[in-house]
Formats: sequence, structure tokens, C-alpha cells
Amino acid sequence: MRKVLVLGGTAWLGHELAEQLMANGDDVTCLARGESGQPPTGIRFVHSDRTSAEPYTAVAGQQWAEIIELAYEPALVVGALRALAATAEHWTLISSVSVYASNTDPGADESAAVLQPLDLKDYGQAKAAAEIATQQAVGDRLLIVRPGLIAGPGDGSDRFSYWVSRFALAKNEPVLTPVTEGRAVQVIDVQDLATWIVSAGREGLTGVYNATGDQHSLTEVLDLAADVAGFAGSMISAPDDWLLRNDVHYWAGPRSLPLWLPEPDVPLAQRDNAAFHAAGGLLSDLRQTLLRTLQDEQQRGLTRERRSGLTRDEELKLLDQFATDTTSATTPVD
Repeated sequence: MRKVLVLGGTAWLGHELAEQLMANGDDVTCLARGESGQPPTGIRFVHSDRTSAEPYTAVAGQQWAEIIELAYEPALVVGALRALAATAEHWTLISSVSVYASNTDPGADESAAVLQPLDLKDYGQAKAAAEIATQQAVGDRLLIVRPGLIAGPGDGSDRFSYWVSRFALAKNEPVLTPVTEGRAVQVIDVQDLATWIVSAGREGLTGVYNATGDQHSLTEVLDLAADVAGFAGSMISAPDDWLLRNDVHYWAGPRSLPLWLPEPDVPLAQRDNAAFHAAGGLLSDLRQTLLRTLQDEQQRGLTRERRSGLTRDEELKLLDQFATDTTSATTPVD
């Protein structure tokens, strides 16, 4: 039985990893504060604040077949490496495609340049720093996983889940969208990502991998989300300049249209994932991910407060404004 230590394991991906590791027969320990959720039932949980003086006392000195690190804060990553790197046969660092220095090259693979870690408050630069520190400490025992957008039940970012939820809420009323032509989406189901990470660890895979979904057009994704949701209304597409003038934001966060990217940054969702597939990475059908996401959204409440997207009230006001502006622009002047 393999002994596996997950540094985390109570939040979304970490929880899924811990559950799958346990289902595969591994002896799993999760070390975390436990503030992001409950650890999976039956797993050994070590409650520890990793910013404290001696956070790893309960797990240091043991031999681990695998250690999985999910943090990106430099102090946490470096502290864990100092305490535990020598005791791990294999180390997996969950990084991000946010480490790449440019989002302007469609099909860029793992050899693309990464950010210089100058501002460690920046997520991408902090992940880049974590990669450097871990490579130095772990060497050829290291697997670096760079996921793209992750989707599925339990997503706390509300990005991918916004659309299927909004179409279900709107029913036969209109929904505001960006212009989708020329936009791309790349998404990986959290279950698929965890399955591959667990398998890669068991096989001792090393190196750097873009763990991203296959490329889809934004048009395809929205049409499929609408179909899954049983949407019978109209999608009203507003141009970028109008949305920006009306304080609608790209990609994520409050008052945004999730998954919408500025045209120069569309290659962010066009990363090469050939190495991931060659290493056994499998992806769920996008419809199945949307169905699972919708079920989760319905349980959580379609009208709940969200971290990303427009509220329905905001959206309806914007739709009224867009209709007014469009009519004004096409009305002839006597």
C-alpha cells in the first residue's frame, strides 16, 4: 500500500484527489487547516496551519511514496520542501498555465517561456516561483502539472458553471453573451484531472505537462450549455466595445461574462495538450461535464450569489440598455 501525503485535501481539487487516491487503495494523509471544507471520510487528517512554526511535525521523518502539493504561496511551498522533500519518492506540484509569460501563441506547448517571479503576490508569478523552488529541491523526482480552466461540481470560481446555470435560470427569457466568433474555451473536468494526477503519480511520471482540455469554440460551448439547460430563449450578443463601456468585465469576477477573453488573449484557451494525452490523459465528453455541473448548480441554487458573472438583475438592465442603444443607432434622423 502506497503512503501518500496531500498538502491540502479539503478544497475542491485536493478533496477529489484524496478521494480518488483512497479509492485506489492508497494510505492517504491530508495536511491542511481544514478551513476550505471537510476532508474525505476515512482519510487520516492532520490539522495544521502551514504558517505556524512547526507545521509538519506530525508527517516529517516518514517515507512517502508520493507527496502532492497544491499551494502556491512561496512560504508554504518552500517550508514543505525543507521539511519533506528528502522523504518523498515522487513529488507532484500542481501549478497552472498562468505561469506562461505570453498568451498570444495558439498551440504553445510546455516549452513556452514562463514568467519571471518578481511579484509573488501575482498568482502566475507565485506559481512560477513554486516551480523553481520545487525543481531545485526535488530534481528528477518531480512532476509539474499545469492545469488550465477546471470545471465540474464544486467549482468555487463560478466561471465555467455560469453559463449552464444562467441558461437554466433564464428559461425562455433572453441571455446576454459576448460575440463568440473567434473565441475559444479549454476546460478539464476536475474528475479527469484528478484521475490523471493519481495515475501519473503511481507510474512515477516526471516532467512538465499542460493538463488542459481540448479546444472548443465559445460558440460551441454556449450552444451546448443552452441545450443541456433546456434554454428556449434568445442569446443576445453584444460587441466587446459596448460591453466594456458598460462596465462588463472579461473572464471572471463580479459583473463579468465568464470565459470571454480579449481577442489578443484567446490563445490562453488554445494551449497544446498533446503531451497530456500521450501520457494517458483522458477527457470526459463536454456534455457530461455540463450535466454534472448543472445538477450541482441546481442543488446550490441558481439564484445564489456568485463569484463570477452578472447577477440576473444586472443582466436584465444591460439587455434593456443594449436594446435602447441598438434602436437609437438604427433609427433614421429626419
